[in-house]
Amino acid sequence: MTKQRTIGVIPARWASTRLPGKPLAMIAGKPMIQRVAEQVVQAKSLDAVLVATDDPRIADAVASFEIPGVEAVMTRMDHPSGTDRIAEAIANADCDVVINIQGDEPLMDPDLIDQLSEAMTAGDWDMATAAAPIENDEDLQNPSVVKAVFSADGQALYFSRAPIPFVRDAQTDTAGAHWRHLGIYAYRRDYLLKLVAEPPCALENIEKLEQLRALHIGCRMKVLQVADVGIGVDTPEDIERVEAILAAQE
Repeated sequence: MTKQRTIGVIPARWASTRLPGKPLAMIAGKPMIQRVAEQVVQAKSLDAVLVATDDPRIADAVASFEIPGVEAVMTRMDHPSGTDRIAEAIANADCDVVINIQGDEPLMDPDLIDQLSEAMTAGDWDMATAAAPIENDEDLQNPSVVKAVFSADGQALYFSRAPIPFVRDAQTDTAGAHWRHLGIYAYRRDYLLKLVAEPPCALENIEKLEQLRALHIGCRMKVLQVADVGIGVDTPEDIERVEAILAAQE
């Protein structure tokens, strides 16, 4: 079997409502995008890593890090989503699989990237993503925590901001029933380009969840079950949390 060529892409835009210039926010002495890239290059399955950005300040910073295998690619400023930005970044790239890695997760687990890549090699999947158990009712009821429902073989059935599956009878054992979707994706390159060419569907517009467009057009999406939800950085308080974890690891 010919080895698939896999590219990791980190979308990194300058604008952020809660934390403008977020990719260059300092975390324990390093810009966040540098910490993300340093984690990502530890994945064994990636042949290259692109930082897809809309701002020369981010591109210049990435170049200054001189991380082997990592380069910045300038993309348009008007993309409606990170997926569209990634599609532009890889449009002319030589690759079979693209892995969309969130640019605001400085503690990204390289093993998860490798697991997603392996899923795309081992199975006939158009996409792959991940989910972790929901362990408290606060997260279950929180619309910002997206819930995933999948079949026995891991095929995604639906994603929602609502608490699904709905528990009709209070006495029902719900252990292992509720899963939190994590925002990392692997795509077959051709499927990614097909996806961004499709208009948003009604379910996507209602829930404001882009992955529902993929399901709407018949995507076979594998959901990997993982234990850790990771930490996304959206606020200065999140930076403090990450710095505390890094300090404890020293």
